[in-house]
Amino acid sequence: METKGIRASVGASSGEDSYTVGVNACQDAIEQLGDKNPDLLFVFSSIKYDQEKMLAGVRSVAPGALLVGSSTSGEITTNGPLKERSVAIMAIKSPEIKYYVGVGQHIMENPREAGKFAATKVKEQAGDTLKAFLMLPDVLVGNGADIVRGVLDSLGAHFPVVGGASGDDFEFKKTYQYVNDKVYSGSVVGLGLSGNFKMGIGVKHGWIPIGEPMKVTKSKGAVINEINGHPAVKIYEDYFGEEETKVLRTEVLAKLAITYPLGMKAPGSDELLIRDPLTVDANGSITCAAEIPEGSEIRLMIGSREEAVKVAQIAAEDAVAQLDGSLPKAIIIFNCIARNKLFGDKSGDEINAIQEAIGKNVPLIGFYTYGEQAPLGGEVRNIEKCNSAFHNETVVVCVLAD
Repeated sequence: METKGIRASVGASSGEDSYTVGVNACQDAIEQLGDKNPDLLFVFSSIKYDQEKMLAGVRSVAPGALLVGSSTSGEITTNGPLKERSVAIMAIKSPEIKYYVGVGQHIMENPREAGKFAATKVKEQAGDTLKAFLMLPDVLVGNGADIVRGVLDSLGAHFPVVGGASGDDFEFKKTYQYVNDKVYSGSVVGLGLSGNFKMGIGVKHGWIPIGEPMKVTKSKGAVINEINGHPAVKIYEDYFGEEETKVLRTEVLAKLAITYPLGMKAPGSDELLIRDPLTVDANGSITCAAEIPEGSEIRLMIGSREEAVKVAQIAAEDAVAQLDGSLPKAIIIFNCIARNKLFGDKSGDEINAIQEAIGKNVPLIGFYTYGEQAPLGGEVRNIEKCNSAFHNETVVVCVLAD
């Protein structure tokens, strides 16, 4: 049996009993790995399942593995997006990689401090050997961009960070994060990697700007009060008409923002950075999934399936190019729920495009997120230029190789 290098496998299961589904998904991954003692498990689960029971089922199969994971708004495996609410697990074995975990809690009180705490815990264990940092934050309770900022406060301004915000099957009520046998909420889980391996990160969205550029004239944090001196909601009223936009004041704006988000200019990125509007208040102020600073230039954006598939393949090609010729051994995808909704029944087209670029048989796991974390423009090679940020409506492709 091969002992050197990275080996990875992916298992999945669905059903009614939470504990059994956890057991079956983990057994599936272990059988394909051909090793009962994986080093690491990524666990991504629907909130359909009792989170503690599901996790107990997983741990009963591989109690010695470090486990990190998250609730999702849909699971993705090597076979594509799963049609049913499921538990998906990637098992990884490699003598060349060491893993370190940190948890930052109380995001609601201080998101930046939570991010910093998780990263610092990882850094304390890894020291100067830390090569990569993956994060799984809860952004329903706090500003996602602040959590990333906190991570960078600890790791350094240009450290490449990658991850996805936990989901809850598109309910926007409560999400969960996992470490070993413990279930958290309102927290950020950080996973550090060190050792002899390569990682490539591809980042793209493919949303297209429509209308004229506008200026955010009043905002605070994730709340945009005014655009071009008018209530922020006017950007939607001008495009859809006032009658249509009245619905936004009674329904979650997130449903419309799936295909019509906002895009803002970001230094170092060839694409506009996407921001998801979530709600509108009585004054016409829009609350977004992360902040849009006052003075930012923004555009209304529109989603295109064709463009989204095209850029997903480009993101995958970018990730592979960073491996310097090494063969991809594992793929981890953080993909916005908005992209899943945009594609509908054709969401598999995007995953197929990624696999075309990387390899159909390379073990792949991922989930549909409430926000993504990755370097702007995918620039991870030049550490001095790498600027990690919080993204929306974006696909992030992370590839591991020897």
